[in-house]
Amino acid sequence: MPATPPQPRRTVPIIVLDRIVSIARAVRRALPGRGRGSWATWVALVAALGVLVATAVSVIGVLRTPEAPAPLTLNTPPPVDEVGTPPVGTSRGQAQPAATAPTTSAPPPAATTTAAAPTVGSSSGVPSPTAPTIAPTPAALRADFAVAERALFSYRAAVTISNAGQVPVPLWKLVITLPRESLSVESVDGAQASRDGAVWTFVPDGSTGQVPGSGSVQVTFRVNGTAVGSAPTGCSIDGAACTGLDD
Repeated sequence: MPATPPQPRRTVPIIVLDRIVSIARAVRRALPGRGRGSWATWVALVAALGVLVATAVSVIGVLRTPEAPAPLTLNTPPPVDEVGTPPVGTSRGQAQPAATAPTTSAPPPAATTTAAAPTVGSSSGVPSPTAPTIAPTPAALRADFAVAERALFSYRAAVTISNAGQVPVPLWKLVITLPRESLSVESVDGAQASRDGAVWTFVPDGSTGQVPGSGSVQVTFRVNGTAVGSAPTGCSIDGAACTGLDD
């Protein structure tokens, strides 16, 4: 046997409306064939019943409609950097005051230590700087003129160039001035000779390239011409006058 389908559930407003309609029908049956006044009474009664029905439906609707819950207002959470860890028992909806970071005092400045400069020549092991070496100045050269050998129409002369200092002198210049241009110089030894009229200039050659310290070199040459009045009238070494011309 097939199962009977379940009847729809009747709500309270439908039940009330059915009751009102039933009452209206009963009133209508109770007032059949009445006059025009009875009809007006019936219309007023039906209108009152309609108002009653509307009021009842409104009341029932209000009672049946669940009250909308009030919206839950949540406090806006403060920024992360202002909220610390809430203590135990504190509601999460309440913002806690921002934790104030303890003031960290700046570390005291490091003591400045001034390293003492090592004393030059002290026992700290630092070698003392070597003073620059100043090369000694070469001493001025000296030249001594002498006639080593005489002949009828010539003579042989010797000039000794001496260095009284300790430093060798590599270059020098010997100048001999003869009384006449007709006189000539030959057989030069220990120097190279050149002339300008009666003036003869001698400079070192390979054997007398330098005058050693506390030493000397010698230059010899022969003057050709007459024997009388042929002695040099001037002699100098690096601009300094020679000695021995009176001989």
